[in-house]
Amino acid sequence: MEISLELIKKLREKTGAGILDCKKALQESDGDFEKAIEYLRKKGAATSQKRSDRVAKEGIILAKSSSERKESAIVEINCETDFVARSDSFKILTEAVTDLVLKSKSGDLNTLLGVSDGTRTVQQLIDEITASVSEKVELKRAAFFSSKDGFFCEYNHLGNKVASLVELTGLVSDKGLVLGNDVSMQVVAMNPISINRDGISAEKIAAEREIYLTQAKNEKKPDNVAEKIVNNKVEKFYQENCLTEQEFVKEPGKSVSDVIKAVSKETGIEYRVKTMVRYQLGETLV
Repeated sequence: MEISLELIKKLREKTGAGILDCKKALQESDGDFEKAIEYLRKKGAATSQKRSDRVAKEGIILAKSSSERKESAIVEINCETDFVARSDSFKILTEAVTDLVLKSKSGDLNTLLGVSDGTRTVQQLIDEITASVSEKVELKRAAFFSSKDGFFCEYNHLGNKVASLVELTGLVSDKGLVLGNDVSMQVVAMNPISINRDGISAEKIAAEREIYLTQAKNEKKPDNVAEKIVNNKVEKFYQENCLTEQEFVKEPGKSVSDVIKAVSKETGIEYRVKTMVRYQLGETLV
């Protein structure tokens, strides 16, 4: 049967699939619009299966908080090329999936793939864009957080290759939100491994001490001097890797802890970093 260009365009706008794919879907469905959508979904699922062994190392990371800032989500969706990652359709997909993480209150991937936006599940959304861009598209990881005694802020770096979110305890205020956003940016920029010293294992510090001690011995340092060197380097390790001890990127000469204390004093609200999460594209590749 003859398929009108107007109907093909309508299906393309609805699904994001290519023009030829839309035309074939309508032909195979005898012009039935809803059946054509289902046809494309099935085609997308089959395409996803075929591409399952291909490597998806590009993509987008997005962090987002609810309007009340009591809940927050962070998501990584991968594709094969940066060209696709920068496309509007891929950005829309990532935004939609992040919203569904907040809606479902779950970061479990198996659960998320079955969550629906009212018309399509996450798996169907992924299958559709897979068919449209002819690349493997994969929901790599996701996390959901809720706060009982604080609020969330996030920072999405330009290009969406790295993002972070932090939870601050205390009441939401304008200055508190600015602080939270600044601390989130700090997490992206300086990549701390822990909020404070309590989050770094004794085993990790012991391993660092062993490295520093070996270096000192290789330099023929006396034992008493070597011990001082080791202690100084361990101290520096803490300062470089604990968020609260890092030099604040926006105000050199001050630590993150100094800034948090200053805002707490100014607002009369005691702020403290309770949760810190950072996703960077490619860090989970093996």
